[in-house]
Amino acid sequence: MSEFLIGHTLDPQGPVSVLPGTAEEKARQVPDPSTFHMLCVLPDADESYESGLIKASQTMHFEELLSPVLFVVKMGPDAYKDAKRFPNGPSCKVGDFVLVRPNTGTRIKIHGKEFRLILDESVEAVVQDPRGITRV
Repeated sequence: MSEFLIGHTLDPQGPVSVLPGTAEEKARQVPDPSTFHMLCVLPDADESYESGLIKASQTMHFEELLSPVLFVVKMGPDAYKDAKRFPNGPSCKVGDFVLVRPNTGTRIKIHGKEFRLILDESVEAVVQDPRGITRV
């Protein structure tokens, strides 16, 4: 059985909720940010050092958790709309890698992948190639 029961009613014929099985159904579970929030995903951490030595799982967890690099997935309808706060326009767009402070935003995990809901003003820089950028 590939479905997991996540809720039920007292009525045996009543509605039940199961986790989605297909990739398309899982994609629908990604939230749409509201107001001036942005949905970002954490890039996967490298599993080994440049020397080839494999990283410990705890090291990988800390690198992902404290990563200053995020990938912008979705933007809320009001993101970067305030001309007083952003006189030069948006700092980033969907598809950009951005630099933020570690632990920025609301952390959520969907099907094993960590996402963050951050404020539009949390973006400190946009980077073309995030490889090699680490927290100090």
